Amino acid sequence: MRVLILGGTTEARRLAELLHGTPGLELTSSLAGRVADPRLPPGGTRIGGFGGAAGLAAWLHESGTGAVVDATHPFAGTIGHHALQAAAAVRVPLLVLRRPGWLPVEGDRWHEVGSLEEAVAALPALGRRVFLTTGRMGLAAFAALDDLWFLVRSVDVPGPPHPARMEVLLDRGPFTLDGERELLRRHRVDVVVTKDSGGAATAPKLAAAREAGLPVVLIRRPPAPEGVPVVPDAGSAARWVRDRLARGPSPDR
Repeated sequence: MRVLILGGTTEARRLAELLHGTPGLELTSSLAGRVADPRLPPGGTRIGGFGGAAGLAAWLHESGTGAVVDATHPFAGTIGHHALQAAAAVRVPLLVLRRPGWLPVEGDRWHEVGSLEEAVAALPALGRRVFLTTGRMGLAAFAALDDLWFLVRSVDVPGPPHPARMEVLLDRGPFTLDGERELLRRHRVDVVVTKDSGGAATAPKLAAAREAGLPVVLIRRPPAPEGVPVVPDAGSAARWVRDRLARGPSPDR
């Protein structure tokens, strides 16, 4: 059975590691190609888009794929909807793997918003020196905030449009609490902006902000597609895949 893992996350790599070498299972991990030097998982890989839902459906059909796991970033909404449409079109079972979101604890000063645009509107009243970790693809939303200074952390160098007063820190998680404390102190950050990505790799910035008494603008994640099973970790996803393998080919295919 061929399994397609829509990946690019820590959980997707972990799932590939758990399933790699399983007798009777052929893995293909798909990466969007937005990172110049991605960490490739074991098994087969493909990089780049499919050409929308129709292209993905055609690929699933032509490759004889028997199951799909959407293990993309919680904010990668477009590919999630394409996966739902494509899997339904060719009658391939689909599982969504989403790490749980973060939960506030005592001392957090979170300002939850629903979008990048709402984050932009909230920022001027909260601080002047911004630690921005929403990803380089969303920098255009903040480009008009000329009065604020931004520290932008990204895996790759961001292109324009972006804020005029910006320093770029090229780095990739996981990050440590000590490192995040020092980063906030050294750059005199007074407000943090991030997406509710969940997971442990980037969570230390929240603890560092809490210790420093800094406000955090937290962008809420979009909901997972309706009508699809959702699991919180790679182990659960691996069990789902192995269960599909044990059942044999779907009678619909």
